[in-house]
Amino acid sequence: MRSAGRIFELRVNGADCRVEVEPETPLLFVLRNDLSLNGPKFGCGLGECGACTVLVDGVAARACAYPVRLARGREIVTLEGLGTLEAPHPIQQAFIDAQAAQCGYCINGMVMTAKAFLDAKPRPSESEVREALRYNLCRCGTHVEIVQAVMLAAERGWRRDGAATE
Repeated sequence: MRSAGRIFELRVNGADCRVEVEPETPLLFVLRNDLSLNGPKFGCGLGECGACTVLVDGVAARACAYPVRLARGREIVTLEGLGTLEAPHPIQQAFIDAQAAQCGYCINGMVMTAKAFLDAKPRPSESEVREALRYNLCRCGTHVEIVQAVMLAAERGWRRDGAATE
């Protein structure tokens, strides 16, 4: 017999939501299965590839290895919370402009990691961008374009709220 789980109140992409799950349920499963947010991807399930990256209080976190119990009281942002098709966040626009996606599986993690990184270091060097993204895996080999996209976003600048600074 399956237990009913516990109720967790979460704040995801600016909206309050309630889910009933076990405390150790990975945040990724809650986001995808309970909240129908498909930006974060299941990759390795071990927190090593980065496909599942979300922002937790502005810090990049691997949602597949982040128990939902730790998300209570924190601000969770997924790729869907950055921008829209009509008005992409400046970092999303930079990825589009640099054509920094091939299959698209790693892009969620790249964008979310880059967002947290650029919020902390708005004017990085290329080597700092490479270091920041080094634990996000891309099997298609678009690393050059991804680094270009992050550098382009940094050149264009933005405030933490997503508004352009230029």
